[in-house]
Amino acid sequence: MISNSVSNKSWIFRKYNEQDVSFYKENYLLDELTSRLLSIRNIKKEDVQAFLNPSIKNFLPNPEIINDMQKSAKRTIHAISQNHKIGIFGDYDVDGASATALLANFFRSINVSYEIYIPDRKKEGYGPSTESFKKLIDSGTKLIFTVDCGTLSFDAIDYAFNNDIDVIVLDHHQSEINLPKAYSIVNPNRLDDKSDLKYLCAAGVTFMFLISLNKELRSSNWFTKSKITEPNLLEYLDLVALGTVCDVVPLVGLNRAIVSQGLKILKSKKNLGLKTLFDICNIQSKPSVYHIGYQLGPRINAGGRVGKSSHGANLLISNNPKDVFKIASELDHFNKERKILETDLMDKILKSLGNKIHESVAVIFGKNWHEGVIGIVASRIKDKFNKPVIIISIDENGIGKASARSIVGFDIGSAIISAVQENILIRGGGHKMAGGFTIKVENIEKFKEFILKKFERLSNSNINIKPLYLDSVIAPTALNVEFYNKINTLAPFGSGNPEPKFVLENMRSINNKIINERHIKSVLLGLDGSTVKSIAFNSMENLIGSYLLKKDKKLFNIAGKLSLNEWQGESNVEFIIDDISVNTTLKNTVPSSIG
Repeated sequence: MISNSVSNKSWIFRKYNEQDVSFYKENYLLDELTSRLLSIRNIKKEDVQAFLNPSIKNFLPNPEIINDMQKSAKRTIHAISQNHKIGIFGDYDVDGASATALLANFFRSINVSYEIYIPDRKKEGYGPSTESFKKLIDSGTKLIFTVDCGTLSFDAIDYAFNNDIDVIVLDHHQSEINLPKAYSIVNPNRLDDKSDLKYLCAAGVTFMFLISLNKELRSSNWFTKSKITEPNLLEYLDLVALGTVCDVVPLVGLNRAIVSQGLKILKSKKNLGLKTLFDICNIQSKPSVYHIGYQLGPRINAGGRVGKSSHGANLLISNNPKDVFKIASELDHFNKERKILETDLMDKILKSLGNKIHESVAVIFGKNWHEGVIGIVASRIKDKFNKPVIIISIDENGIGKASARSIVGFDIGSAIISAVQENILIRGGGHKMAGGFTIKVENIEKFKEFILKKFERLSNSNINIKPLYLDSVIAPTALNVEFYNKINTLAPFGSGNPEPKFVLENMRSINNKIINERHIKSVLLGLDGSTVKSIAFNSMENLIGSYLLKKDKKLFNIAGKLSLNEWQGESNVEFIIDDISVNTTLKNTVPSSIG
């Protein structure tokens, strides 16, 4: 473990099993480093082939292992056979937009009438309300789906129930023992669900539902009788991958197969909205998890944050090129506006904190902060201090709306649900790493005391240590396209399958360039005379940037990951710097450097 990093992180090299490494090399003809990376990720010997070649058919279970799945499919078929209009109530984030578009695109393909409803984040908040359900019912819908929400929407679902309208919930957020009076609740995070699919996002749950529904329609010979071509559900995997990556759920098992296959569908640009957004972002290389998470996702999210909440879903649904271009252009504009709002709020909060957080959980509140960006700012502050962060924006009526982001080891979703049960919060929910709630201003101090006690009960006293897990030391000469492609056989990377991180030793900065006043591009020189192109994102606001810009020319070690830049037919590998350590020799930390 190395601790003298400029950003005060503990560098920890992940352990691997030499016997497993030898087995992988001998039986799968893999090289030393790929074999080590598989061992580090604890891939079972019998699962190596499936891991390296993730396919839907190898990971897809029977959808009906999820509670209420078949019941939901049969109820939907009844609505279809009666030519009933179907309402789709979706959340305003990327996962909600993706799940909404999945249902809408499927229903449109089989000529079923539907109407979507995405709530306004500022005016209506998260999840369905009696008012929103009333609007859907008044529009003539006879069956309502909620996607990426609804598990704890007691009042709205009671309203629908009392008006003889069935509600089918397709969700993945954590639940309580008591559930609302929905016709069915398909949620692998229900306390009584045994499917072992808790890691699915809402788009993943919705995709499973469409498989079940499609199967029921096929078995009843509905497609033939209706003279309608059966949809190819695999062509919807770009939307499922979009929701999966942007909701930061673990890329394991079925999720990994979904993203792997979804990236291939994304490359074919079948969805007009995604194709148009690709063009606006000027993405010319093969689609990757990075493109989804850092370029497409933020723009789709921007509609819900600072613009029109329904823009994200409508972008993914519409087939009209003129409408789609208009929506995509507005989302791009909203995203730029979002960045300005985010930077302003971040600066304001950090200034008020004095760059220090003394409590183990940061509960930060202020008046009329933009609710569309408090979640992003909470995430950035969480990353900066490695502590759970909750930001509350209080309106003129004394009601606070909050976004929470957590760290590994502290289940913020459960904590919020407990606070609702204790009547500290008006309503709220979430999952392990993120959540949101509504609170009366007079209860903020009470909530703060409650959440700190929850955190302090954790037995893991090292939860606030900043670890930086690394896979291996490599030589600067390893940074080439061949090496990158070798590492990329383990992709897609994300939560649950982290992108490999490496260390380059004894580097010296010979040229630096500040990009967009936030990032630093550097050319680094190794002892062997080889040069490495690198970038440190957002480093102008931390000590990494300060160190890179020093003129003393001292040697240092860098930790980070590889990135492939493709431009006008040329490819080159760049090193993304996560941290720097000084005056430390790492040669004895791992058996050998590679490359």
